[in-house]
Amino acid sequence: MQKGKGGGSQGSPKTLIPLPDPTFQFKPFSTTLRPSRILRQPYEVVDYDVAPMEKKEQEALYSTIQGFVGDSWNGSDLYPDPCGWTPIQGVSCDLFDGFWYVTVLNIGPIHDNSLVCAPNLEFRPQLFELRHLKSLSFFNCFQSPNKLPVSIPAGSWDKLAESLESLEFRSNKGLIGTIPSSFGVLKNLESLVLLENGLSGEIPTEIGSLIKLRRLVLAGNYFNGNIPDTFGGLKDLLIFDLSQNSLSGVLPSTLGSLTSALKIDVSHNNLEGNLPNEFANLKNLTLMDLRSNKFSGGLTLSLEEMCSLEEMVLSNNPLGGSINVLKWEKLKNLEVLELSNMGLIGEIPESISELKKLRFLGLSDNNLTGTLSPKLESLPSLNAIYLSGNNFIGELKFSKDFYGKLGRRFGAWNNPNLCYQIREMSSSSVPYGVKPCQQHQEEVNLVEYNSNSKILNGNVNVTSHNYISSMGVSSHVTNGLWCSFMETMLVMCLCLVV
Repeated sequence: MQKGKGGGSQGSPKTLIPLPDPTFQFKPFSTTLRPSRILRQPYEVVDYDVAPMEKKEQEALYSTIQGFVGDSWNGSDLYPDPCGWTPIQGVSCDLFDGFWYVTVLNIGPIHDNSLVCAPNLEFRPQLFELRHLKSLSFFNCFQSPNKLPVSIPAGSWDKLAESLESLEFRSNKGLIGTIPSSFGVLKNLESLVLLENGLSGEIPTEIGSLIKLRRLVLAGNYFNGNIPDTFGGLKDLLIFDLSQNSLSGVLPSTLGSLTSALKIDVSHNNLEGNLPNEFANLKNLTLMDLRSNKFSGGLTLSLEEMCSLEEMVLSNNPLGGSINVLKWEKLKNLEVLELSNMGLIGEIPESISELKKLRFLGLSDNNLTGTLSPKLESLPSLNAIYLSGNNFIGELKFSKDFYGKLGRRFGAWNNPNLCYQIREMSSSSVPYGVKPCQQHQEEVNLVEYNSNSKILNGNVNVTSHNYISSMGVSSHVTNGLWCSFMETMLVMCLCLVV
């Protein structure tokens, strides 16, 4: 029996399958599954191989792609059956009521045979005629910010409001302008990613109405202004990333309402003010990166309530205050603690030694004082610790195995009153940039001096002995003559004095 396009058997009988519930509906199939048959009605079987695609849908797809890759792309010739036996890379389809519709459109060089954008491209209105489109993404597509810049169209997004669940623009330096406020109509959107583009302006407050969002990534652009208070309404949000922009103002207290969030990253902006007390509500947060801003007001007690936190990165902020205000042992899941260049004071708390999962500890360039507890060595997962640029004092009492394990990942330079024990220390385990303790250095110098003196005297004695022996005189006679000579010289000196 001859096989059909999708693997089904041509000429096979079409079995009637009664359904117990006539209202039962199957979820649409994706072309990646390629079933040979589907149920379209309660008592009807439809062959996958002959499922048609509406002409209007097909033409809209071809025109949309041409707008991005150029008019020379002839879809009707190259891909006469785009959802069937001539699939297009980056395009996926699903069945709805027995017809194929485009549900995924990816533009950009993701794979070798992906759709690659032309230098002169455009958003054509046919894009918004793909009424079942669920996912739309552009990667490395708009690349000419000076010659041929492109902006995101402001209109027609309402036509995709019911279907669109994911919208992404990644690495498009030639994509300029602002985020359209009309994105706010995409009520079913779960993922909005605008990563490393040339976008600018303020973030529209309408984004806060996308209550189904689980991922919001606006990093690596030129956005300015404040973070909208409306973001507090994104209760299902898991990923929140606004890093590497020019945002200013304070962190809205409403961010404490993001109780489902796993990651919050607002690093590398111009944000200021105190850390919100409402952060205590973020019980599920595993990563918080606030580095390289202008936050002040010290470490807030809310931080110690974030019990799921694995990475806390607050470096390069003039936060100030004492490092001892927090009960660090409460953050038992911490793996990365980066508090460098924050103006912190005080001694390293003993409670940090209780963070058994800690892999990285960064405390460089603060005003920390006191001695370093050898208990830090007992942290089983620790593989990097940076303490340079502080005012630590005293003698390092870590084992040479600890220095050997970390190598250059143990950083304690620029602590003028800090030293290490030189006894039993091999050159490979010497802590980089730390001087040996003075007492031991003096002992070393004394030992070296005595050793050199012995060697020098030994050389002189050997030379004298050899020279005199060469004259045919024994060493015993030589010693006697030398003593008589010295006695004579002493008497002459006394006579001269008198």
